[in-house]
Order: sequence, then structure tokens, then C-alpha cells
Amino acid sequence: MEKRININAVAPKLYKGMLGLEATFATAEISKTLKELIKIRASQINGCAFCLNMHTTDALKSGETNQRIFLLNAWREASEFFTEEEQVALAMTEEITLISQHGLSDDTYRKAVALFGEYQVAEIIMAIVTINAWNRIAISTKMPVAG
Repeated sequence: MEKRININAVAPKLYKGMLGLEATFATAEISKTLKELIKIRASQINGCAFCLNMHTTDALKSGETNQRIFLLNAWREASEFFTEEEQVALAMTEEITLISQHGLSDDTYRKAVALFGEYQVAEIIMAIVTINAWNRIAISTKMPVAG
């Protein structure tokens, strides 16, 4: 693989801004499990090997099961493995990650607000936006998958 820039080394102030955004999720109301499912699902859609490796590892360390990670790409067909809240957050993840197709639907948005409330919906949207930004950084700079 051709080596590309390391944004942290070339533009540390810009990279620090992304790290700051990520750090805000340490105090988020949404669960660590839900955050990791969002990160994994968006990274699957975007094909980000670096982020998939990182977030599946983090999810496993946090107690997520192999089976749910294996089934995440087919969560609609394996809905019995995911809570209603997780399913709505995963639908949001797909619709926002693939925003050029249709965007976040009114139906999904209404379900999310009913289940989570507006503040947690804001957290979920920002978590989705943030992982999509990280995916784009990792893919465009060809960040190597950690050992």
C-alpha cells in the first residue's frame, strides 16, 4: 500500500479538533455498546478496515459478543439479537451514512425521538457524523490496520 500523509503529524491542530469531538462522547448518555455498534456499522458501510479493526476490538473488550458483531451487517434479518433501541440507532446509522440516497427518514427520526428523546438523538446523530469523518480520514490517508 502506498504511504500517504499522517494528518496528526502534518496538521496536528486539525487532528486535535477531531480528537476533541471524539472525546465528548466519553460523557454521552448513550451506552458504550450502542456507540460501538454505530461505529462498526458505519465502518462496514464505508469499508474502513482501520476503524472496523479498532471498534470490533473495543466492542469485544467492552463485553460485546462475537455473534452480534458477526450479524451486525445483517441486523434487520437477525433482529432478535438487537434491542428495539439498537435497531433504530442502526437504521439511523445507515440512513445518515448513506445520506445521498434518501437521508434520515421521517419514520426513523420519529421512532428515535420516541425511544431516546431529543438529546440522545442528537448524541446518536453526532456519533454517526463523527465515525463517518474518521472513516473518511482513515480511508483517504490509507491508515494501516493495526496488528
